[in-house]
Amino acid sequence: MKKLKDILYNVSINEVYGSTDIEINQLVFDTRLLSKGDVFIAQKGWVVDGHFYIEKAIEAGARAIVCEHKPTELQSQITYVVVNNSSDALAFMASNYFNNPSNKLKLIGITGTNGKTTVASLLYELFQKAGYNVGLISTVVNKINRKEIKATHTTPNVVSLNALLDEMVYEHVDFCFMEVSSHGIHQKRTLGLHFAGGVFTNLTHDHLDYHNSFAEYRDVKKSFFDSLPESAFALVNVDDKNGLYMIQNCEAKKYTYALKSSAAYKAKIIETQFNGTLLNINGIEVWTKLIGSFNASNLLAIYSVADLLGLETMEILQKLSEINSVSGRFQFDISESGIITVIDYAHTPDALTNVLETINQIRTGNEKIITVVGCGGNRDKEKRPKMGHIATQLSNQTIFTADNPRNEDPSQIIVEMEQGVEPHNSHKYLTIVDRKSAIKTAVSLANMGDIILIAGKGHEVYQEINGERTYFDDRETVLNLLKELKK
Repeated sequence: MKKLKDILYNVSINEVYGSTDIEINQLVFDTRLLSKGDVFIAQKGWVVDGHFYIEKAIEAGARAIVCEHKPTELQSQITYVVVNNSSDALAFMASNYFNNPSNKLKLIGITGTNGKTTVASLLYELFQKAGYNVGLISTVVNKINRKEIKATHTTPNVVSLNALLDEMVYEHVDFCFMEVSSHGIHQKRTLGLHFAGGVFTNLTHDHLDYHNSFAEYRDVKKSFFDSLPESAFALVNVDDKNGLYMIQNCEAKKYTYALKSSAAYKAKIIETQFNGTLLNINGIEVWTKLIGSFNASNLLAIYSVADLLGLETMEILQKLSEINSVSGRFQFDISESGIITVIDYAHTPDALTNVLETINQIRTGNEKIITVVGCGGNRDKEKRPKMGHIATQLSNQTIFTADNPRNEDPSQIIVEMEQGVEPHNSHKYLTIVDRKSAIKTAVSLANMGDIILIAGKGHEVYQEINGERTYFDDRETVLNLLKELKK
């Protein structure tokens, strides 16, 4: 139990009705989860306004209400706290409720369109190999040392996030590496947290179904760096034209990394193959198991963060040579029949370009590239024709199929992808809506040495169709089909 007055620190309060010197149980913003003695925070959401549920919250046992405007009728036994912004208030209250856990470890936030999962996950792995207690908050999974906790969002809600950090403090975690999404920043899930460092990977076309424009998407990302304290570091990729923009007016210590531009941390690709890449990082060569220029950039970000956090150079390079790729990120296998499969989460035009260009650079020129790709439903529609153009331009054969159509007709999504195909590439694609059938067709078209890229879902082991999730694993599916082919 906590005193309400103790968890209101830093909250911008307009009015209080009743006493704040009361004990409350939990912080709740969903009345379905509310129990007796809780404090209910009424937020104005995209679809639902929590202020409409204040009476229901009181009926369910709420002892205090935090809101932006008070109800017409006040109940004498209830404390009402009127604030400027309920989401801001919830963020600070959550941090206070769990005794500000982000102050008790080194929290590093990684943001950008692509690379967040790889950078955060491999930093976790590197620091664990270096002997530290480490936490991870990512799209794929959350971890506290070796303990895994299922991830439901790239950035958890602010109460769950602080609870997770509090558990990390209890488990003596030294460093936590956290993916920071634009949704999470915009919805104030990271407000009230103390970051020891922030990393910017890149910015490309994504999430314009949520943000009104690319400029808004960019500026939401920038606001994360604007909020970093002087004691933190801000590390940005200056190969991306938005890198320096991110750290304008940033109070943190500024550092840069790049493959192609002048930067504090530099890397160069010496050689790349399907089994790894030889890099030169700040004048020292290192062989890594990761593939492609986009992963070279990710590895350079990882090296830079480790250096800024005090690890020795040779220890960092040794650990970089040991770490493996993240599940669903350029994850490749070679079948007994000699067919290469690559599973990648690429679901943006830039990510798909990176993966296909990497494959084209590595292949000798005789092998076919067969790409299986779709686009998610109820998401940014502008990228669909771009994805169709890129897939057919950079592949020998493309199969358009369903991704996670959600509540849209997958056939219509594919029609929108087809609009990006140039006339001279129209003979290079097929349409097979059923994803398993599409992968099966790709396998049947492949010969020894050919490369099958299955893009868009990566680590996900489900398909979401009409609001229902059914089990589906791209890698498992293609490997089983290749085994059947051998028989």
